[in-house]
Amino acid sequence: MTDLHPVIAKVTERIVTRSAPRRRQYLDLIERGRDAGTNRDQLSCGNLAHGFAASGEDKPAIRTGRAMNIGIVTAYNDMLSAHQPYGRYPEQIKIAAREVGATAQVAGGVPAMCDGVTQGQAGMDLSLFSRDTIALGTAVALSHAMFEGALLLGICDKIVPGLLIGALRFGHLPTILVPAGPMPSGLANKEKVRIRQLYAEGKVGRDELLESESASYHGAGTCTFYGTANSNQMMMEMMGLHMPAASFVNPGTKLRTELTRAATHRLAGIGWDGDDYRPLGHCVDEKAIVNAIIGLMATGGSTNHAIHLPAIARAAGISIDWTDFAELSDVVPLLARVYPNGSGDVNHFHAAGGISVVIRELLDAGLLHRDILTVARTDLTDYGKEPVLEDDALMWRDVPASRDETILRPVANPFQSDGGMKLLQGNLGRCVMKVSAVDEERWTIEAPAAVFHEQDDVLRAFKAGELERDAVVVVRFQGPRANGMPELHKLTPALGVLQDRGFKVALLTDGRMSGASGKVPAAIHLSPEALGGGPIGKLRNGDMVRLCALTGQVEALVDTAEWEAREMPEAPPPPYDTGRELFALFRHHSDLAEQGASPILAAMESEF
Repeated sequence: MTDLHPVIAKVTERIVTRSAPRRRQYLDLIERGRDAGTNRDQLSCGNLAHGFAASGEDKPAIRTGRAMNIGIVTAYNDMLSAHQPYGRYPEQIKIAAREVGATAQVAGGVPAMCDGVTQGQAGMDLSLFSRDTIALGTAVALSHAMFEGALLLGICDKIVPGLLIGALRFGHLPTILVPAGPMPSGLANKEKVRIRQLYAEGKVGRDELLESESASYHGAGTCTFYGTANSNQMMMEMMGLHMPAASFVNPGTKLRTELTRAATHRLAGIGWDGDDYRPLGHCVDEKAIVNAIIGLMATGGSTNHAIHLPAIARAAGISIDWTDFAELSDVVPLLARVYPNGSGDVNHFHAAGGISVVIRELLDAGLLHRDILTVARTDLTDYGKEPVLEDDALMWRDVPASRDETILRPVANPFQSDGGMKLLQGNLGRCVMKVSAVDEERWTIEAPAAVFHEQDDVLRAFKAGELERDAVVVVRFQGPRANGMPELHKLTPALGVLQDRGFKVALLTDGRMSGASGKVPAAIHLSPEALGGGPIGKLRNGDMVRLCALTGQVEALVDTAEWEAREMPEAPPPPYDTGRELFALFRHHSDLAEQGASPILAAMESEF
């Protein structure tokens, strides 16, 4: 067995040391949660009668309290394609629970917004804070003290982080996340990008664009590009919180149903009254968090997790920062190219061996922590195998090697020697750049700033021909405290067109880009944000700006005395549309992007 890479060992130990006081408080908290009354034995007769009043045939079992009662927290809705399959899951789970003498109840539902629907629209300003709303909803669902375990039904961008943050407050409960799988592949990704760029140039109309998009997003299941939703699934595998390799099995298949059944059976086997107790708060430890970061780097995953992972970690009493990400990225090779980093989608990735191959390769090379407490039977070794049905029985088998090295490679022959995300820092602050889809010749951009306060203003300037030049497009006042930190993915086609025309182009913003960040260099999550005095506010049109993923620079090349003398511009007024004003409290109390951009976690920590 290969020894753990020394840099990974060093970063992990630093995180353990940094987190020790808060982690100890957290573990004490969940120990009290198990022992101090948050269980059915402590409920009064009136409490308990309310809890099983409508439980039908499960009522006797819930009443006696002699078997695990599973709380289902579901993000089901049938507008969001990824979550539409969850409509039938509660009944499937209840049947599976009865097979092993357990019961299950839907403890509660949480919102699940679709960034694909709200991208570039007013509703996107609610997107990031929907994560914290989901965390609060999960806590409400699990607060009834009726449950000895939890199944979390969620897939997409903010939903999985929100479910985890909420469930970690009940970290004494064994918990498994249950995916529903990606939709089958549709229109080829290159063709989709081509039509989008033609539309941005005015060369095709809305009808042609809508036909292309409809052929791409065409049925039930997760979108098939490797964005935040599918990166979520990868991270749950790396942390051992799914049934092994459950992420990318398509909805509506027998294998998908059997994986959900297996998750229910397994949860019943890891309760606190048995000899294999595996509480969520112990599964999500420092090593598991490091594994999630490593998976992000090895697969070129979503930049959004540079925000979500710090927030998830904080909920478990663990402190990480972007320096940890950067040092791990330096030693973790890029093993996968999945669209937008390559031509194939997650279905092609899964067919090539998928997460199972990535985990096995990283484990064999000493690039993952093997000895984490997973929800499976041994350790992370289980996650290097893939599920199959043999005579209708679910089994896991070895995957000898990648079946397609155009999309998935071994550690001995990676796509690049380091990971897919870089830390940039300098006189403009700290930010991240996803480089896994960016040609290395574009990792360094030095060009005049073109400064905007709204993404729609960028598009107007593009259509007017005002950006036909080398430019670092600066979009500021897009941070969590300014407007909720929306994704700026709407800019991708226009910036891609400018780059294809031969211009040196990059994006610099205190906002987010997207899990679908692609070929245009984008320095994002710049922190501190403009609202409140972040130095991005000092930039003026025409200032030379240097972004370099090779040296880790994000610099305004302005005389120091002049730079220090500059005043901040007046912030635009807060937006009022589509319910955004209801999130004013969240905006006002959000912390930095590097800390997770969360309004609830800082307040929570003050109560420890």
